Amino acid sequence: MKYSITGLLFLFVLFSNLEAFSQRFLMDLVDTTNQMGKGMLSIYERYNRVRISGYIQPQFQFITKKGAETYGGGNFSALANNRFMLRRGRLRVDYAHLNANNDPTSYFVFQFDGTERGVAIRDFWGRFYENKFKIFALTTGMFARPFGYEVNLSSANRETPERGRMSQILMRTERDIGVMLTVTSRKSIKWSQKLKLDVGVFNGQGMSGPMDYDSHKDVIGRFSLKPSKIIALGGATISAAVSGYAGGITSQSPVLYRTKVNAGEYAMVRDSSAGNYLKVSPRNYAGADFQISFPNNKGETEFRLEYVRGDQTATFASSETPGVYPVSNGAKDPLYVRSFDGAYFYFLQHLGSLEHQFVLKYDWYDPNKRVSGTEISETRGFDKADLRYDTIGMGYVYVPNESLKFMFHYNFVRNEKSALSGFETDAADDLFTCRVQYNF
Repeated sequence: MKYSITGLLFLFVLFSNLEAFSQRFLMDLVDTTNQMGKGMLSIYERYNRVRISGYIQPQFQFITKKGAETYGGGNFSALANNRFMLRRGRLRVDYAHLNANNDPTSYFVFQFDGTERGVAIRDFWGRFYENKFKIFALTTGMFARPFGYEVNLSSANRETPERGRMSQILMRTERDIGVMLTVTSRKSIKWSQKLKLDVGVFNGQGMSGPMDYDSHKDVIGRFSLKPSKIIALGGATISAAVSGYAGGITSQSPVLYRTKVNAGEYAMVRDSSAGNYLKVSPRNYAGADFQISFPNNKGETEFRLEYVRGDQTATFASSETPGVYPVSNGAKDPLYVRSFDGAYFYFLQHLGSLEHQFVLKYDWYDPNKRVSGTEISETRGFDKADLRYDTIGMGYVYVPNESLKFMFHYNFVRNEKSALSGFETDAADDLFTCRVQYNF
């Protein structure tokens, strides 16, 4: 009987759509709260509990100015305004262990990313499942931070070439080393069973650095409503979540900078109090996200919204979380604390079939909400790290089969006009991307 059930689950997954075989979210394949997760575990049992998958993303890009800086796959070289590149080349191995009752007891994943720039680890983690109450799971290793929607949406399934500027700045590479507790039912019948809580403790700097540079740990959590169909909305599917990030960086310098009123105007104000040494400078974020999709005759119409705000500690030249503690000429650099906010808005529309999709996205990231426009100047202690950016992206996605995807996407990128040299007007950095994705 067990083998018959396993065989039926295998056939269900085998003949499902593309998402049934793909890793939609970075931690999605191990989630047995949905039918896809249960079906994948049946495949692991049938094939010696091991699954190998992967994808590559060769692409061509054109930017409006040679040597432009971009978050669309890395900056261009000084004399180039177009390039071929291998954006990602992933190989992933999953192993699931099942007990005599066919329940998952442990799960192990490792994933590598190989491009012309080298090879790096992307995932290396394990998860233990509790099978008495079937609501707890513990994950340890290097894995995705449980914050927000876009951060956790897999690059293989995302409808845009890259995550937004804010996601890349606050949580570069999306992953970190730590431990996470997941609390959720493995059934999704009652409303209470559709709720999920992820809470983790992490080093903080993520994979952007070789090791943790202080003893302070960051706590990250996300409380979410799993996708649920609402009959009253015409069968629409909704999901939502709130996220929190409580962390910081231990200052190794007695000097800190904050945006404060000085002589009647905002400026980056130096604070050289002795108590700043070994003080934890904040990385505190709060976010909320909401998704709703309406079924059509063929395909879906989907809207996504996400908003994040908080305090970010970084450096003078960048609001990106530093991978290593900043040092200049052998001396520890001061840290800069800024209040930020940002958001993403997606509109996705299938064009008469699941093969064709129109994509419209708007996002903004304001790294320093206290100043804007010509208030941002060198004389007040500001730099390009304080500039707000707004991006409108438009694209077309064509998926002829489950192993092939074409993407054409254009980003209109606008920075706010300021008093900074080179940013008195909008910098030329609009970007076109043409990508092919092969996956198995």
